[in-house]
Amino acid sequence: MKKIWLFLFVLLAATVLAACGDSASSEGGDSETKKVKIGVTGTDGEVWPILKKKAAAEGIEIELIEFADYSLPNKALQDGDIDLNSFQHIAFLSAFTEETGADLVPIGATLIAPMGIYSEKIKDVNEIEEGAKVAIPDDPSNQARALLLLESAGLITLADDFGLFGDPSKIEENPKNLDIIPMVAQQTPLVLPDVAISVINNGVAGQAGFDPAKDPIYLEDGADKNAIPYVNIFAARGEDKDNETFNRIVELYHSEEVEEAVKKDTNGGSFVVDITEEELLEVYEGL
Repeated sequence: MKKIWLFLFVLLAATVLAACGDSASSEGGDSETKKVKIGVTGTDGEVWPILKKKAAAEGIEIELIEFADYSLPNKALQDGDIDLNSFQHIAFLSAFTEETGADLVPIGATLIAPMGIYSEKIKDVNEIEEGAKVAIPDDPSNQARALLLLESAGLITLADDFGLFGDPSKIEENPKNLDIIPMVAQQTPLVLPDVAISVINNGVAGQAGFDPAKDPIYLEDGADKNAIPYVNIFAARGEDKDNETFNRIVELYHSEEVEEAVKKDTNGGSFVVDITEEELLEVYEGL
């Protein structure tokens, strides 16, 4: 009889301990690994492996969810399928939330990737011929950014009220009658054989095998204060903007190891930007 009671006592104790363990896990105890899903549009290079390793050392498990194009990560974040995303600049997020009403906010800066003009036919923008075809991204923020770059290169003149989301209808002067063709950003490198020049996002250019620091025939000035709307960010749902784990990931991104990896992965074509969350929100809300 004593053996039976002893067995029952041990069984009861084990059950209670297991229940306590489950409770600690569900309440998010300090020893629990925190899992964070981050939506991205590319995972090549050393940046993400380094960031994942640094986060893991602090009990944060990062799972990267890769998307095929720019139209998907914000919706996935809005729907709760991922916790953060890191693929876009401030202006792109602003355009998405303005159009959809989604409650998404920037919680930290990552890098700036200057946009470039590329060509297989000419070596200088001044060589472009009358009526030449020009490819640009078609999403609202990058389309506007591309047109501003074409204006900076002296190829077109834009209306005074162009803003950050203007489109080709806001072109006031087009002295060479350029045929400007908006298309999905990922297509802009693929059409180079068929156009005179193509305006290509830095990240897309890198994925296509270009050196974004050396191959463009004309490059955006990434240090210009007017380029702040094009600083890339971590975005979160509004309810999560103060999440300690998410903010820690932002801090880890700004470590020396990650900064060096960004330079290496982009051949010096991109660099990490240190802007406070308050500054990001001010620019974001101003858009």
